[in-house]
Amino acid sequence: QVQLAESGGGLVQTGGSLRLSCTASGRILSFNLMGWYRQAPGEQRELVASIAANGAVNYADSVTGRFRISRTNTYRTVYLQMDNLKPDDTAVYYCHAIAVTGSFHWGRGTQVTVSS
Repeated sequence: QVQLAESGGGLVQTGGSLRLSCTASGRILSFNLMGWYRQAPGEQRELVASIAANGAVNYADSVTGRFRISRTNTYRTVYLQMDNLKPDDTAVYYCHAIAVTGSFHWGRGTQVTVSS
């Protein structure tokens, strides 16, 4: 069983920064892809950023230039550095991972609130 534990959410003013972390543990510790989704109230869950095992990254258009995803060399922890935050970034942020076996895993989410 795989567990994804997120941390780093909180309340910040417009223009501020936060850094989210997600650490994987459990039986499967090799992943093809890890990243972050977010879900705002009344909205669908959307991809924010992802990083593949080969280091390739992908960002949603809305966060390009403001957010940066990175990972540890062991590929067990991924980070999301969020700068110049806007009220529209307010959401629950979920870590996700696709294991080499093809299984898909989610964290429980961490709340990010950006005040105007």
